[in-house]
Amino acid sequence: MTTVRRAVLTLPAAPLGPDNPLPALRAPVGAGAHAVDPRTLAELPRAMARGIGRDPLRSLLPAPVRDGYGRERTPADLDTIVIENDRLRVTVLPGLGGRVHSLHHKPTGRELLYRNPVFQPAAFALNGAWFSGGVEWNIGATGHTTLSCAPLHAAVVRAPDGGPMLRLWEWERLRDLPFQVDLWLPEGSDFLYVGVRIRNPHERTAPVYWWSNIAVPEDRRVLAPADAAWRHGDERGLSRVPVPVTDDGTDRTYPLNSTHAADWFYDLPDGQRRWIAALDTDGTGLVQTSTDPLRGRKLFVWGTGRGGRRWQEWLTEPGTPGYAEIQAGLARTQLEHLELAGGAEFSWMEAYGPLAADPATALGDDWTAARADVERTLSGALPRAAVDAAYTAWREGAADLAPEEVLAAGSGWGALEVLRGGYELPGTPFPESTLGPEQEPWRELLRTGVLPSAARSAAPLIAPLVASPWRDMLETAPADPATEYQLGIAQWHAGDRAQAVRSWERGLKEAATRWPLLYCLAVADREGGHPERAAEHFTEAFTDHEAAERGAASATGREATETSTGPEAAEPGADSDGARALVAAALGRETLDALLAVDRPDRARSLWHRLPDSVRRRGAFRLLEVRLLLAEGRPDEARAVFDAGFEVADLSEGAETLGELWERFTDELLPDAYEFRMRPS
Repeated sequence: MTTVRRAVLTLPAAPLGPDNPLPALRAPVGAGAHAVDPRTLAELPRAMARGIGRDPLRSLLPAPVRDGYGRERTPADLDTIVIENDRLRVTVLPGLGGRVHSLHHKPTGRELLYRNPVFQPAAFALNGAWFSGGVEWNIGATGHTTLSCAPLHAAVVRAPDGGPMLRLWEWERLRDLPFQVDLWLPEGSDFLYVGVRIRNPHERTAPVYWWSNIAVPEDRRVLAPADAAWRHGDERGLSRVPVPVTDDGTDRTYPLNSTHAADWFYDLPDGQRRWIAALDTDGTGLVQTSTDPLRGRKLFVWGTGRGGRRWQEWLTEPGTPGYAEIQAGLARTQLEHLELAGGAEFSWMEAYGPLAADPATALGDDWTAARADVERTLSGALPRAAVDAAYTAWREGAADLAPEEVLAAGSGWGALEVLRGGYELPGTPFPESTLGPEQEPWRELLRTGVLPSAARSAAPLIAPLVASPWRDMLETAPADPATEYQLGIAQWHAGDRAQAVRSWERGLKEAATRWPLLYCLAVADREGGHPERAAEHFTEAFTDHEAAERGAASATGREATETSTGPEAAEPGADSDGARALVAAALGRETLDALLAVDRPDRARSLWHRLPDSVRRRGAFRLLEVRLLLAEGRPDEARAVFDAGFEVADLSEGAETLGELWERFTDELLPDAYEFRMRPS
């Protein structure tokens, strides 16, 4: 019998830490890496070119940046949900994006996925924290979802065959869309079925992105039913190349044959069954297949170069085997977005399971024969018609069923949107009981038309909302600094940057606490090409927060003295102290960067001395120290920081900063610990 149960997984884990308290006004780091130059764009198929240019993100709003994690791992218990029959054991992490951590095939004792032995966040998601391994569900925009390390709602639902099924669902905030992932393991099945639905409850058309990302050991051959692929790699372009052997004579279906990181988007012909497989030297491994709407298939490789090896080590621990990613998406490439009409949905069925092909054929030089053998083996194990029938049974008989037993809770943002919009979403309830402190100020605005007074003193720590209905409410709410602050954020997200600046400037005139508005103006200056003015605004914001922090600390001390009845009286204000320290570090980092960008090392040094020692010791600030020392003409001391060793926990994917700084004071080989460059030098 199939069972669904709660369990606990203990892993060495780095804590996620707090989110960055500053509003995420900038576009995702690395967004330029997904750009396609105009000449290449003009040569692409028309539908692909339209998809690449469709609704790029202007910012990460309303999602927060998640950069509070570190690199120190200790054993931690992670909540899991286990789905199991007599053939497969599936382990899901509902608190971490609903990631499938493990897919264990019981008859052979094989793990079908790459399973990371640690939980180590790194800055790969659109908004920061992400971790490698398993199967992740990427929705929102090009890249890893902002929900990578966030909790999803989870519940047991009745499956089409009458057994239990696990439903995961949440409200994706970048595109303002609800989605669900139903994991169904029929009794006696070697395949896990995954039904996915994305709904657009709005009247407007919405851009949609989806890629199911599957980590597999890299010592495999990856096969897909295509003779060509769209390659996206170190040159940041997009070119159509032959499969499996590229023009340089290298068989790229073996991940270890590539020196540098690259994406290979397989160009599956129309009418072709959708599948991708990763097979070991004995012809066994994992296959993923789906109904036709999930069109795209992709291979991502880290490459065997020093940078790719270092990233693999960074995401886990030394001595762990490497991995590659095989993926399945709605579009041909991850650079594209589709359109979903108002009131419509996208839905499809995926299947994951073991495959045992003839190794001599599947791993042989005859690509046509290799593909045919894998597809023939797949047809015997799971016919195409069976997947289509499973989709029909799920969509018509189970997708709308109400959850029977709640296993985990996600965020309250979906409940807030349902409360505002009155949406009917059968199968994915967002009850008011899930509303929490983050949603309360907005619930009050919805109820009364006014941001509550409690929000005014804590404006920077309230999560923003930017969708047009909320923006409309902010525009008609009584104007005060807190409202102007939030209104400007919503206008910025909508692309009306001049109006956003005007809102922030209006709020600044009456604000008792000025730094949140000054920070927003600083970002606007930087994004608008005014770095000197940006540095001034950042510095002013840091100074204002510093003064506010001193005043708050003094007030807390007086309160503790007045109410003291014993040693425990020192505790009041601890939470607010932590929040102020978060803001100080985040503002300090931005301000130092801005001052160095305009070559003001004197002012940067002055600000450096005002930071707490605990902040200056962090890896990100050690990196800023190197830049500061170089700007001051002290290369030997900059080299000494490298020699002493430091780690920047939230180093961005593909970051070349460390190598660029190293080359400013020596022509020696960059040490392996700092080699994160993924392109040829």
